[in-house]
Amino acid sequence: MTIRWVSGAVYGVVLLAGLYYVFAGLGEWQPWRVFGFVVGIAALFVFDAVERRSRAAWFLLAKLALFFVVVALDESSLSRVLFVLVPFTAYLTFGRTAGLVLGALCLALLVTSFVVWVPGWYRDANYVSDVLMFCLGLVLAVAMADVAVRERRSSARIAELSAEAERTRLARDIHDSLGHHLTAVSIQLEKASAFADRDPAVAKQALADARDSVAHALDDVRTSVSTLRTGQSLVSALTRLDVALEVEGDEPDLGRAAIMTLFRAAQEAITNARRHGQADQVSVAVTFGKADTRLVVRDDGRGFATDTVHTGFGLLGMKERAALVGGSVTVDSEPGSGTRVAVTVPRS
Repeated sequence: MTIRWVSGAVYGVVLLAGLYYVFAGLGEWQPWRVFGFVVGIAALFVFDAVERRSRAAWFLLAKLALFFVVVALDESSLSRVLFVLVPFTAYLTFGRTAGLVLGALCLALLVTSFVVWVPGWYRDANYVSDVLMFCLGLVLAVAMADVAVRERRSSARIAELSAEAERTRLARDIHDSLGHHLTAVSIQLEKASAFADRDPAVAKQALADARDSVAHALDDVRTSVSTLRTGQSLVSALTRLDVALEVEGDEPDLGRAAIMTLFRAAQEAITNARRHGQADQVSVAVTFGKADTRLVVRDDGRGFATDTVHTGFGLLGMKERAALVGGSVTVDSEPGSGTRVAVTVPRS
């Protein structure tokens, strides 16, 4: 897209300059020459419009031929500026070496034409100025092409990193949700198998617990898919966790990654409170501030010593997930006094 915009701008400038030169009386009026000049510029516009992305050299050669035609028909010779597009196009299409080589060839061609048709040109300020301005145009064209190539590579790298981050988040989602539930199902099934003959009641309860874990897993998957696919808001996702929810402020456009980070943190903290903390009451508070979004999960469970917390509780994964979106996690808890988990994610 960049090359077409730059090329079109140069074509337009050359067309206006050539027509002004003629109609302002600065040159001899030759209708056939003016007509051919306009047709040549129009052909360049048409050529760029129908050109498709290709590394074929004939695209560049065809443009070069049209440049020669336009320059030959332009009485003002101002259209020589078209040749600065040659290294620009070559740089973008074939790489830096091709762009620099063709830029040097274009400069050599201009100087050679002066040597052949304008004896003593190097003593004429106008011709020397033309050469210097052409050199400046080549430098700017190559610099613009270099910037465009770097931007293209940076965009590709950013897309690659974004895809990698998305894969990491999805892998963590599977590990934190399905992995947890499947582990529970496996344990309950093993328990049912072990007690099938010795204590049928225990085995039956283990199977019931396994079915509950499967139901929770299915509900978890539905919630995650709904959040990812439909762009569900954070508040809408949190209302499905069946806990007391307090919301302060208006929810901004957080982005899918931030929503999933906060939702998973709340989900993990609630699960820990009920399963490990044996809490009777769990509440979630969300504050949408100007600079960040803060989610706090409180419970009245038995608590734990934060310096000896087991990483299997999922707090480490919670912190890693928050770090991916520039957020942070703090955990306040003491044995017998409940737990408070706070997750902060910047709005940017």
